[in-house]
Amino acid sequence: MAGNVIELSDASFDEMVHNATEPVLVDFWAPWCGPCRMLAPIIEQVAEEFAGKAKVCKLNTDQARDTAVEFGISAIPTLILFKGGQIQKKWVGLTSKKDISDNISKLL
Repeated sequence: MAGNVIELSDASFDEMVHNATEPVLVDFWAPWCGPCRMLAPIIEQVAEEFAGKAKVCKLNTDQARDTAVEFGISAIPTLILFKGGQIQKKWVGLTSKKDISDNISKLL
């Protein structure tokens, strides 16, 4: 995983996401999920592009079930973009780097 991507847990989610002042993209994923593995390089590119401007995080839904349930994650990959602790955009399934980047840029 790239150095700019933050690995979240149930315990760290609130501090890293809800208390953040910058936009936060969270990738809900699992190691056994093929589409999640296909999305991983895009997430790493987005993290590099927005380093210092937005947080890019990954949450393993197998290890952080409480948070996955809290946000109604029923399919992965799911991406949720937060600003000020509020959901701004949600993607379910694969999406393009351009779509993700454009939506983060709107919140900067």
